[in-house]
Amino acid sequence: MKLSLAIVALALSVPAVSYAQDSTAVVSNGEYPNTFSSGSANVSPFTNKSKRFNDWAISIGAGVPLIQSADLTSIKNGNGKNLFGYSAYVSIDKAITHAFGINLQYDRGETRQGWFNTKNAAPANASAYQQVAARTQYDAISILGDINFSNLLRRVDNHSPYRWALHGYAGIGTIAYRAYQKDETGQKMVTEIKPFQLGSMFAQAGAGLKFKVNRRLDIEGRVMYVMTGDDEFDGGGSKYSAINQREEQVSDNFFNATLGISLKLGKHESHVMWHDPLQEIYYKLDVLANKNQDIEVCKKGDLDNDGVCDDWDRQLDTPAGARVDGAGVALDTDLDGVIDLYDKCVTVPGPVENQGCPTVTPPTGGPVDDTTRTLEGIEFDLNSDRILPSNTPILNNAVNYINTSNGSYNIIGATDTRASDAYNQKLSERRANSVKKYLVKSGVESGKLNAIGRGEKDLKYPECDPATKCPEWKNRANRRVYFEAK
Repeated sequence: MKLSLAIVALALSVPAVSYAQDSTAVVSNGEYPNTFSSGSANVSPFTNKSKRFNDWAISIGAGVPLIQSADLTSIKNGNGKNLFGYSAYVSIDKAITHAFGINLQYDRGETRQGWFNTKNAAPANASAYQQVAARTQYDAISILGDINFSNLLRRVDNHSPYRWALHGYAGIGTIAYRAYQKDETGQKMVTEIKPFQLGSMFAQAGAGLKFKVNRRLDIEGRVMYVMTGDDEFDGGGSKYSAINQREEQVSDNFFNATLGISLKLGKHESHVMWHDPLQEIYYKLDVLANKNQDIEVCKKGDLDNDGVCDDWDRQLDTPAGARVDGAGVALDTDLDGVIDLYDKCVTVPGPVENQGCPTVTPPTGGPVDDTTRTLEGIEFDLNSDRILPSNTPILNNAVNYINTSNGSYNIIGATDTRASDAYNQKLSERRANSVKKYLVKSGVESGKLNAIGRGEKDLKYPECDPATKCPEWKNRANRRVYFEAK
């Protein structure tokens, strides 16, 4: 029975999962994919360095365990009372995808069950049958699968606030316990189980509701059902005792209700479990195959004929032929402000005036015009100072210009408006220094360069304060480094 419980719990805790955090960094090879190429050959593999979200957390909590299925129970005993124990847990949580993770959890607690509390004397009017109480002290280690149902079942990307999440947990582990029994002869230990033995295997499953307080902290209420696989956990004693002669259950199980907090670890702005994957999935509404059916698909119609009903369309004037996402917004894969329909370099960001392709001026050794003096478009991923491969042609062009000039230059780093002022100031300084190191490594004299961070005080799009007011391509444009002549 214990082995079958373990197998069932393991099956529940290991759902099918796909890739975790994807990377769309472009490999620079001197060529840029155009509208007619997918650009898949220029997509770099996912690495820990290129991940975009935090995926580790530490959780702690405390609560009340209640034995429900046993000879001696905590809930509504013969005196009509409930006996409350205590429990606590700490876990290390690893998110694998937007909807699935694995937790290593340690539980400790004490259940109380029977006809009275073992700290008290038996009621004076109690019968001989009711002269029994018990308590069980336990320690457990388990591995739990964590399913984020709020992401798994999410279907429509409406960019709505996402601060509540329903999680499901299931897993197996080892439990050690000591069960004490109190009767008319006094209190004594009746059962002891050591950890990491075949008889100490157990399973637990349940659900939790999480609330996102901020980017670092979550609060969670959780209810777990613990299956001990043991008919002596309740302190009823061995199978030959007078108590256990009334045994009808296969095992002694209990509920554990807890309230806890999770501290999310990592340098990124958000945790992968709080990221809505549908914000990045290309979605189109399929038209009914049988057009003879008199069914009203869109109540308000589809004004721009993009396949998304006007009820949900956030961009009602999409150009004809443009691909759109589930909200009806024209796709801009490289987030450079030029939609894919008109972008000649779909996966590489570039200015609007150059049809979405980077401006690369071949080195001539002579003067460079003023459009090259201010290098716009050297952009960064969120919460990152890593130079993207797609920016190296622009920086190489800057090397040629600075080396052929007699002037010196300020390297200005900037951020969007997410996070605090102090954090953004340090991030902008790291970005400026990252570009300076690249230029010096490429042959520019260090004395010609001065790295300066301006944080969120130097927005290319000032209207993006806060960042939620603007689409992502504008916030990305604010996360930049550019040059100024001294």
